[in-house]
Amino acid sequence: MEREYNDLIGDILKNTGEKDQVKGKGKPLPKDYLERDVYQNFQKIAKDAGYLPEWLKLQKQISEFIHQCQSEEDVKAINEKIMKHNKICPPPMQKNLISLENLAHAKNIW
Repeated sequence: MEREYNDLIGDILKNTGEKDQVKGKGKPLPKDYLERDVYQNFQKIAKDAGYLPEWLKLQKQISEFIHQCQSEEDVKAINEKIMKHNKICPPPMQKNLISLENLAHAKNIW
């Protein structure tokens, strides 16, 4: 028994005579493509394209600022960035705020 269903795009292509031209277009999928779920495939494609999440970009900026920090004003600016970082990063990746007293320790952590 043949199943009937709506194939709007197929009907349009058949009526315009372009249905036969569509076959064989595109690249074949990699062999390991079906072994991963959609999110894992997205992560691989994003990584290959050089994409970094916003919180990782911010983490790199904070690290640079901490290594250049010399005054209390710098510490305040860095702590604001750390709070922004903590709002958008995964919970296990959150960091504590810094102060001039624990700056040496913060340089090791960041």
